Amino acid sequence: MSAPIALLSVYDKTGLVDFATGLHSAGVRLLGSGGTAKKIREAGIPIEDVSDITKAPEMLGGRVKTLHPTVHGGTLSISLGWKHLSYLNQQRKGILARSIPSDEADLKAQSISPISIVVCNLYPFTSTISKPNCTLADAVEEIDIGGVTLLRAAAKNHERVSVLSDPADYTSFLEAWKSSNNAVDQALRSKLALKAFEMTAEYDNAISGYFREQYVSSDLPADKLAGPVQRMPLRYGANPHQKPAQAFVTEGDLPFKALSGSPGYINLLDALNSYALVRELQIALDLPAAASFKHVSPAGAAVGVELNETEKKVYGVDDLKEPLTPLAAAYARARGADRMSSFGDFIALSASCDLVTAKIISREVSDGIIAPGYSPEALDVLKKKKGGKYCVLQIDPTYVPAGVETRQVYGIHMQQRRNDAKIDAKLFETLVTKNKELPSQALTDLIVATLALKYTQSNSVAYAYHGAIVGIGAGQQSRIHCTRLAGTKADLWWLRHHTRVLDLPFKKGVKRAEKANAIDLFVGGEVLEGGERTQWESLFETVPEALTAEERTMHAKKLDGVACSSDAFFPFPDNVHRARRSGVKYLAAPSGSVMDAECIKAADEHDMVFAHTNLRLFHH
Repeated sequence: MSAPIALLSVYDKTGLVDFATGLHSAGVRLLGSGGTAKKIREAGIPIEDVSDITKAPEMLGGRVKTLHPTVHGGTLSISLGWKHLSYLNQQRKGILARSIPSDEADLKAQSISPISIVVCNLYPFTSTISKPNCTLADAVEEIDIGGVTLLRAAAKNHERVSVLSDPADYTSFLEAWKSSNNAVDQALRSKLALKAFEMTAEYDNAISGYFREQYVSSDLPADKLAGPVQRMPLRYGANPHQKPAQAFVTEGDLPFKALSGSPGYINLLDALNSYALVRELQIALDLPAAASFKHVSPAGAAVGVELNETEKKVYGVDDLKEPLTPLAAAYARARGADRMSSFGDFIALSASCDLVTAKIISREVSDGIIAPGYSPEALDVLKKKKGGKYCVLQIDPTYVPAGVETRQVYGIHMQQRRNDAKIDAKLFETLVTKNKELPSQALTDLIVATLALKYTQSNSVAYAYHGAIVGIGAGQQSRIHCTRLAGTKADLWWLRHHTRVLDLPFKKGVKRAEKANAIDLFVGGEVLEGGERTQWESLFETVPEALTAEERTMHAKKLDGVACSSDAFFPFPDNVHRARRSGVKYLAAPSGSVMDAECIKAADEHDMVFAHTNLRLFHH
């Protein structure tokens, strides 16, 4: 029986000599290319050159070494600039030969021995392009051709061939090879093949990413583009020191474009999550929708339910001369749910932005907006915001994201099916309380609350009223803390409807943000002292007296019919009791808690309507 053959062709020569020594001592015949063979030979280890079996010299400065049918088998057609070499051979040879009679006959006819081990790693493309002075020509020269082909050929035929793409595997492979009498098991060959496929995939991603940046960036002139706009550079990542940062797709155009300003990393997370939410709200309820996002969770979200005169005052749009469109009403409600949290928000609209909506936005402190379109008048208003730096994104309303999402955390890639669960009236059909009366407005509010949870960092609980989020508790480790946080926000939102709050005697010229902050302090009942107290008092014509405990209690009793939804089951009935304190009449949560019966009993005590859903909605 002839000795097994190992083909070695590596750029990174870490551990190469020791590995070659081990293979040679195990009776393996060594075959190498260029510098690999030279280094092994200089160490006194017998090795043949690739050209010895291909009968073709290396050429073009080492660009062509291992690309030959004797090495790979099959058909290889290689462009070599001034000369085109075509190796036409339909037989599988060398690496690709299988352990079947026809392939073995082909090898015998051509006097070719099968290659059992392939040792290969690639030119350092990633480290080259990371150098400050790297040129396009430098990058091109570090694109490995033969090495990638070797790895893929060997990995493809891993039923017979062992492929080593990582020097870290040399020692364990040698031990396995020697202990198995020169025949490692299939499990090891499969593991090594997977690593080789992953290495070539990562290598290809690095190359395509580099050329995407060079040729298909949104900041290039149209006549310089090599194809669709697939990449948008971002100002920076989650923090200013995280540079560079980019957004890209690997196929087709980016589904959005910047009409003004430029987004940062968190801006884009807010934009894409918030647009997904408002798009689903409009589909579910056939009403225009708006959302106000901060740090990848909604501060507020709403659909276009008409505002009464009191609500217009609460939401700060009573001074507008134009009648509010449904879209404008949706944004006024979304922004007004928690004005403090919405300060510096990213806005999403489900429909084309009209002029009156743009006018509301122009008065608020905000980082940007995403919408499927803008009227010319609205776009003109928004482009003037922040001295022309306000981020205005337009998204393609026909865009459908891929069904599988991939993210990387701490260097680890994770994949999951995109959360495409449909949330509509059917989700709330299982009513488990004695009271089963669920009016249409309550159903709308449950849909709004539940859809908001789908795009809120978990754990999360949301309260909704009149088509709008009025309180949301996000990212808490305890469910009851979510319920309390959301309930407290809903309580403060409702206190802003108190006549004493609506009639606060602000001085002329007080800015909207200052009013929002002052109202938040007033309804929150915070005790201010010293300079902080003096600054707060300076905003009023006459200093208002604090709301009494009795006033708060009496006003709170006027709120009823609020909907509350949870992204996972209520573990204890304390959540139900706390929700009721904030006017909640309608509840929705998945079942599955050992305390389900106790939570239903608590809801019955308050004559609430409780819908058990079959859908958990964690979002991270």
